[in-house]
Amino acid sequence: MKAILKTAFIAVLLGAGRAVVAAPAADPVIGTWQLNVAKSKFSPGPAPKSETRTYAATDQGTAMTWKSVGADGKEIVVKSTFKADGKDYAVTGAPNFDSLSLKQVDDHTVQSTQKRGGKVIGTTTRTVSKDGKVLTLSSKGTSPTGAAYDNVMVYDKQ
Repeated sequence: MKAILKTAFIAVLLGAGRAVVAAPAADPVIGTWQLNVAKSKFSPGPAPKSETRTYAATDQGTAMTWKSVGADGKEIVVKSTFKADGKDYAVTGAPNFDSLSLKQVDDHTVQSTQKRGGKVIGTTTRTVSKDGKVLTLSSKGTSPTGAAYDNVMVYDKQ
């Protein structure tokens, strides 16, 4: 009887251990990121003077606040809460788009599609480095004026 109870106890412990191992990893984008203008490339440009992105985990998904000061000194604040489930989520404050959808590529990479009035205007690949210290956004699309853009924005974790 003791042998059966001991075996059952070990099986329960091993099963619990597997459940812990199977738990999803925390999203590495969570935190505050500062644009490194010197390492970034903006085509056609110009680069913003500064930009900070903050990502926070909420019950509704990932909440993003993005504050930018453009080359002209104009400040914008963009906000959205989203999940990487392929559905469209509203965006406020962005000059180029009013919604986005995201899909998880791997543990460190998310692909997003930006839309304006339901029409796709751009895509972005968001990658967090394996060490969690660098966020890279590679974006391609069309501005509201019809100009094509191809930007690589590099952010440092704060």
